[in-house]
Amino acid sequence: MKKSLLVIALASATTFASAQDMNSKRGTPILPEPGDYSIGIDAVPFLEYFGNLMNGSNSAPSFDFKTSPFVISGLYVKDANTAYRGKLRLGFGSNTDNYATANDGTTDPNDQSFDEVKSGGKSIFIGGGLQKTRGKHRLHGIYGGEALIGLQSSKTEHSFANAITATNPNPSTGIPGQPNIDGSRTTEVKSGGEFSFTLRAFVGVEYFFAPKMSVSGEFGWGLGLSSQAEGEQTVEFFDGTSVKSQTTKTGKSSSFG
Repeated sequence: MKKSLLVIALASATTFASAQDMNSKRGTPILPEPGDYSIGIDAVPFLEYFGNLMNGSNSAPSFDFKTSPFVISGLYVKDANTAYRGKLRLGFGSNTDNYATANDGTTDPNDQSFDEVKSGGKSIFIGGGLQKTRGKHRLHGIYGGEALIGLQSSKTEHSFANAITATNPNPSTGIPGQPNIDGSRTTEVKSGGEFSFTLRAFVGVEYFFAPKMSVSGEFGWGLGLSSQAEGEQTVEFFDGTSVKSQTTKTGKSSSFG
């Protein structure tokens, strides 16, 4: 009889301690409640930054949000075991590079100008899905599914200091890869718009380290379909009598995997 009472007492103490653990010292609930909203960010760019900070290389660490896109996640808690989640990425950027080149028609080696390359693009992703939760304490299991839609495009423009003329059909340029093999030089490249669609399942864990604040990790697997429309490339060249500009299509592509 004493052993049974001891077991009951220990079970009651454990249950009470677990219940107390679900609130902070100020009485704030640790776990999210129905109707709560949350915002989250992908930890990969930050982990890479601190990893590079400690790897002993001579290059300064930096946040790379291009190869590791910065995605904002949102969550709406429906009930204790169900939440709706969404994802959003709005990526816009531009870059300008200048390349020194000799001014044709001068013998002064210090007489230089600059060719210019301007590039830019956009990357927009939006997604939504359902997340289920298992567990009642700080450490939860999560699983679910989501759909993602993406749109991307880019454009590059080349400006040259030395113009093509009848007396100078192949002017100097400092831009790498110019002129082209056929003697022409590229003035503009437009990628075709790319559309992607992904269906993805995920499973992972989530740990609440403070009231309604958590870190989580997940593994995902999905099926993706992408399609890229035709792009354009514009070149200029001297055909023996005048300077011509020509625009050609760069083709389209699609993939599934």
